[in-house]
Amino acid sequence: MEPTRAEWFARLDQNRRALARRWSLTIQSPFDREDIGGAWVAPVTRHDGTSAVLKLAMPHMEAEHEIEGLRFWNGDPTVRLLDADDDLGAMLLERCEPGTSLRAVPEPDQDVVIARLLRRLWRQPPSPHPFRPLSAMIDDWCDETMGRSAEWTDPGLAHEGLRLFRDLSQPTPRDVLLATDLHAGNVLQAQREPWLAIDPKPFVGDPAYDATQHLLNCGARLRADPLGTIRHLADLLEVNDERVRFWLFARAAAGPRDGWDDQQTLELARRVAL
Repeated sequence: MEPTRAEWFARLDQNRRALARRWSLTIQSPFDREDIGGAWVAPVTRHDGTSAVLKLAMPHMEAEHEIEGLRFWNGDPTVRLLDADDDLGAMLLERCEPGTSLRAVPEPDQDVVIARLLRRLWRQPPSPHPFRPLSAMIDDWCDETMGRSAEWTDPGLAHEGLRLFRDLSQPTPRDVLLATDLHAGNVLQAQREPWLAIDPKPFVGDPAYDATQHLLNCGARLRADPLGTIRHLADLLEVNDERVRFWLFARAAAGPRDGWDDQQTLELARRVAL
């Protein structure tokens, strides 16, 4: 385990007790959700009896500006940030009730909700702002992928994906603040609005990129009809479907992964490259 993450785990109990005292919280058992991987998240009761959620995020390059992103969007259409400790990566968040994941609805309905949320999220933050360009995340991914080049099963595909990654991530005047990780598991049913986005990983870049995370979470449908599925979501998002296709190819061909023998992902790259 990386030293920064080991230190985070070592201080987790101490930090959540300190936050409970500071913010007058009664902490309940943490959520048990498959989408919560890089954080400790639990429902809490505030001193006035209202419900909220306490989140302590593990240090992670992609999620570094989650707190700033939630401040920027200010509940439109994200979960609201009620309080925060930037140094600890701690967030006191609005609780979504009933909190049902968007995964509970059919994928075609997910498409509509995801598209509506993303179009609302896409804004140009005024300068100066803390948000990094999308190219910073892509460069990090490219370095990770190059570091595992001995494991590549299709070097030509990987090199073309890396080339496209770098081309597509170049800044343009049309860039907006992206969520980068919006999929059905990061959208919850709420009372203030029908659906709210959680867990943003904000970077400034090409809106077409933001289609890819949801698409990659619709694996069976994407494999059955990759180009039709891409066009459908791109139309809902009002973005260029070719840009979405190029981004999806780059992620399938050269994105970081647990293993490079994943033939389904490589076959997807080949099919969307046609």
